[in-house]
Amino acid sequence: MMPPVRFVEPLLLWLLAVPAVLLPVWLWQLARRRRDVRRLRALRTAPVPERHRFAGGLGFWLAVNVAAALAVVALARPQALVSVTESAGVDFVVLQDGSTSMRVADVEPDRWQRSVAWIRTFAEVLGWRRERVALALFAHRAAPQVRLTSDPNALFFFLDHLADEPPFRLRDDTSWNTNIEDGLAWGVRMIEKDEELYGPRLGARAFVVLSDGQAWSGEVARSLKLAQDRNIRVYVIGVGTTGGGFIPQLPVGRYQEPEPPIHSVLDRRSLRAIAQAGGGRYFELGSEPDHVVALRILSDVQRSARGVVQRQETFTDLYWYFLLAAAVVLGAGTLLLKERTQLWWQLAAAAALGAALLP
Repeated sequence: MMPPVRFVEPLLLWLLAVPAVLLPVWLWQLARRRRDVRRLRALRTAPVPERHRFAGGLGFWLAVNVAAALAVVALARPQALVSVTESAGVDFVVLQDGSTSMRVADVEPDRWQRSVAWIRTFAEVLGWRRERVALALFAHRAAPQVRLTSDPNALFFFLDHLADEPPFRLRDDTSWNTNIEDGLAWGVRMIEKDEELYGPRLGARAFVVLSDGQAWSGEVARSLKLAQDRNIRVYVIGVGTTGGGFIPQLPVGRYQEPEPPIHSVLDRRSLRAIAQAGGGRYFELGSEPDHVVALRILSDVQRSARGVVQRQETFTDLYWYFLLAAAVVLGAGTLLLKERTQLWWQLAAAAALGAALLP
């Protein structure tokens, strides 16, 4: 079955009336030529039978007429509806903990910079062909940074500006809270917003949460239920050590008593429970090379996307095929020319066309 065809400029198809009118004229000239050939053969007697081509020079003008018709169709911009089937993509939403405890230096250079370095490695591992990545930070509240995008430059731009320290200020009380619930909820919102703008997209989805789990709050089970309802896996990467370290303190005034230092450790048990409830896996930075952890997450999510294909229908331009056919027909018609004057006219027309196409 032929695919449906449409024309971007259908009004130009009226120009086909010119080749349609010239075709009967050409047929009438051909009939006259054949009649003259038969009469000539009947009246002349030659020792060697004369050979007359069927159409003679009229073959060239038929080629010109057909090429003109093909050029008119090309000008009307024909397009065919084609269906493209491709493997489903993968969407990752990276949720980075930006609370004050991420400033602890129990890993080099500190937890925040160590986790941002892993995100950069993860971005470098991706093929960016059918993968999209979003980025959101969270402390007491979540702060989306990058929407779902297949452009790695957008993600690297934000990573360059977030490499040194979290955007949540140390002096703000809200930065001393790790609201993983709000981070997961914002991840779901980012996916829903993408579907609202661009429509649903088949494929696997996953959250990658980087956190130390220190002083986390919120009803994480509620956000995990939202993720499970949308078939989103939650992978958790622990940042820090069980030995921990002290959270940096604000400088105190001359007459103020310094607050007692706060010791922060990696809450491995809570983070592992979140990963298990989210249907994903738990990793720790430092236990394996960064690229190995990134590849494990990528392969696991891609494995869940196998067998899922998406079919898209789109229109593709066909005018290049008609232009090529017109050039081939006109070139074949030129080979039928025998008279030198007509060949010179063809050469002059080709030279004028080449000069017009030159910049």
